[in-house]
Amino acid sequence: MSDSNHQNRMQRKKEVVDERISRATEERGVLILLKGNGKGKSSSALGTLARSLGHGQKGAVIQFIKGRRETGEYLFFRDHPRLDWHIMGQGFTWETQDRERDIQAAEAAWEIAKGLLGDPAYNIIVLDEMSYMFKYGYLDAVPVVEALKNRPAHQNVIITGRTMAQPLQEIADTISTVQDERHAFRGGVKAQAGIEY
Repeated sequence: MSDSNHQNRMQRKKEVVDERISRATEERGVLILLKGNGKGKSSSALGTLARSLGHGQKGAVIQFIKGRRETGEYLFFRDHPRLDWHIMGQGFTWETQDRERDIQAAEAAWEIAKGLLGDPAYNIIVLDEMSYMFKYGYLDAVPVVEALKNRPAHQNVIITGRTMAQPLQEIADTISTVQDERHAFRGGVKAQAGIEY
């Protein structure tokens, strides 16, 4: 491609992007759903959280499942002055094998989440692995949807998990699906600190 062809192509692209930017005039928080079987949903959410903290915003994380060990991200973020971190899970459900205990943990986590969703001091809230609570019937999606609709207008919320309840998808602003093409674990590579946790 010649320099002039490249320049013309980039000029057309700039015009399209500039036009989209000019149409985006609404200022409010968004609901982001990160779903799919691929690796990296929680990592993406926490990367966005780091971006928010970098801008001086206040955030919170509630981990609905990951509760049995201190993850690298928790160890990194735990002392941040503008971040609240709640590890509420009892571990993965196939490890606990105790439905009642899992339901109690989910309900306790939701009570904290509900309080945060009503607090205008929080700019961003990550509800990590929350989608499983609906899949396994530990929580009802209806009150969660209502709380999300009634949260402070500036508040951003990210929910992660492989599957996502339809009522959440209907109100989401952004939905990203992380695909699974290959995973080292299936190839026999042991989960390791800094990569899986």
